[in-house]
Amino acid sequence: MKLFALGMNHQTAPLPVRERVVFAAEKLQDALAELVGGKTAKEAAILSTCNRTEIYCASGEPREALAWMADYHRFDPHELNSYLYTLPQDQAVRHAFRVASGLDSMVLGEPQILGQMKDAVRTAEAAGTLGATLHKLFQRSFAVAKEVRTNTRIGANVVSMAAAAVRLAARIFPSLHQQKLLFIGAGEMVELCATHFAAQHPRAMAFANRTLERAEMLAQRYSANAVLLRELPDLLHDYDIVVSCTASSLPILGKGTMERAIRARRHRPVFMVDLAVPRDIEPEVGTMDDVFLYTIDDLAELVREGVDARTSAVEQAEAIIETQVGNFLHWMQTRDMVPLIRSLRESAEEARRHEVERALKLLSRGDDPKVVLEMLSQGLTNKLMHAPTQALSQGEPADTQLRNIVARLYHLRPRD
Repeated sequence: MKLFALGMNHQTAPLPVRERVVFAAEKLQDALAELVGGKTAKEAAILSTCNRTEIYCASGEPREALAWMADYHRFDPHELNSYLYTLPQDQAVRHAFRVASGLDSMVLGEPQILGQMKDAVRTAEAAGTLGATLHKLFQRSFAVAKEVRTNTRIGANVVSMAAAAVRLAARIFPSLHQQKLLFIGAGEMVELCATHFAAQHPRAMAFANRTLERAEMLAQRYSANAVLLRELPDLLHDYDIVVSCTASSLPILGKGTMERAIRARRHRPVFMVDLAVPRDIEPEVGTMDDVFLYTIDDLAELVREGVDARTSAVEQAEAIIETQVGNFLHWMQTRDMVPLIRSLRESAEEARRHEVERALKLLSRGDDPKVVLEMLSQGLTNKLMHAPTQALSQGEPADTQLRNIVARLYHLRPRD
C-alpha cells in the first residue's frame, strides 16, 4: 500500500492562505469520513495547526486528495496548488518523522507539534480512518521524535512563541509588573503563554473563554480572573496586553470593539498577540494608533534569533531520521509481500492437507504405516517441488536470474 502526504505550512503559504484551509476541530472527524468515504483514500489523517495543514493518506491519488481539499475549502485547485507540497511515499515518511521531531517547525525543536500530531491521530482513530499503515507511520514518528530528543540537543534552549511574545511585550512596556493581561481562549497555547507571562509577575491576569469552566481552571492556577467572551466589549479597555488563541472560525475582536476600548483607555498603548489561525483579531486592528498587533507570522523572525544554539544538533537528528526512514520503508516493502506470502502458505497447506487425508485413508484400511509415511513424504515433496522444478525446466538456458532466485530460495550451491 502506497503512502503520500500533501499540505502547506509557514514556509510555503502566507497566513491569509493558511487560515483559509484550517480544519475546525469540531468538524475534523466529519471531514475525514468524507475524505475516506468518497474513496479518495483508504486511510487518512489530517494535521491542522497554526503553521500547517497536512493530509496523510494510504492508497489513493494525490491529485484526488488535492481536488477534495480545494473543494472542501472552496479554493480553485490551481490557486491552491501553488502553495502545496505533494510528497510521495519515501518523502512522506521522512517528512512525518521530521515534523514530529520539531525539525520542520517555525521554531526549531519546539515540542508542541508532537502533541498536535498525537491529537490528529486520536481524531483519525475516532473517525475510523486510521488503518494499519498510517497507525504504524505515526507510532514510528513518535518513537523517532523521542529518540531525537533523547540523543540530541535539538530541544535545548527552545524559544517558543510564548517566550517571543513576552520579549516583544517588554519592548513596548518598560516593566510588565504594572501591566494587566488578558488571555482569550483556554487551550494549550494560551496556557503556555500564561506560564511565560506569569513568570514576569504582572499586575493582574484574566482568562476569557466561551465556557466559564475551563477559564476558571486556568484562573485558579494563575490566581487570575475568569470571564466569558461575551463580556469582552465591556472589559477590554482595562487590559494592557491581550493574547488570543481560540479555535473560532470568525474573528473574536473587531476594529469597532478596539476603537471603543482605545477611547476608554485614553489612548494608552495596547500590546496584542494573535496566535490563532484563522485569526481571532481583525487585521484592521493593527492599523490603529496605540495598538501593537502581532500575528504568529510576525513572531517568526524573533524566534529565529534563538535557534542558533540548536542548529548544531540538526545534523545528528537528520541522521537518526534517515536511518528510521529506511527501516520503515523496509517494513512497507515487507508488508507489500504479505498477500503473496499468504497465498504461498495457503498453497502449501492445501497440499499438506490433501496428502494427510490420503494417508489417513490408507491407514484406516490397514496399509503398512511405514509404506504410508513414505508415500506421504514423497507426495508432499513432489507437490512442493513441482512449481520451481517446472519453472527451471521450461526456462531458457540463459535465464541466470531465475536460477539465482531458486538457488537463493533453497540455499543451494551449483554443482558441476
